[in-house]
Amino acid sequence: MGRVLIVYATRTGETRDIAELIAEGVRLEGHEAHVADARTLRSEADLRGYDGYAFGSATYHGDMLPAMKTLLFLAEKADLEGRPAGAFGAFGWSGEANDRIFQTMKNIFRMDMLGDCLRLKSSRLGGGLQMAQEYGRQLARKLKS
Repeated sequence: MGRVLIVYATRTGETRDIAELIAEGVRLEGHEAHVADARTLRSEADLRGYDGYAFGSATYHGDMLPAMKTLLFLAEKADLEGRPAGAFGAFGWSGEANDRIFQTMKNIFRMDMLGDCLRLKSSRLGGGLQMAQEYGRQLARKLKS
């Protein structure tokens, strides 16, 4: 059984809800999922010991939230290269945060990314619940048995 760390930064709780649904998808595939608020992770050691990762942030004024920026600086020191990963987040008008997180994980950390990031306005709109769970399932399927 693999272990996946799903870290979120949120303003209104929507990105947290998406993180929880991704975790459900990981668990449906028979793996363990740990969901954490980015503000609670203090060192690169907090990121170690997992087989897969998903990082997400709400987009606010065209950018990710500060807690996610801090987490990405920690993750750079955590040696996550080659690990299965995904990026996600909620947004109102744009959604740039998701893309920036995805590109950082792919090009700087050199993680084994899912095909694209998960962008949702809400987990409760337009099939968001199913899309978030499926994103978690896809991430879980990338874990090495």
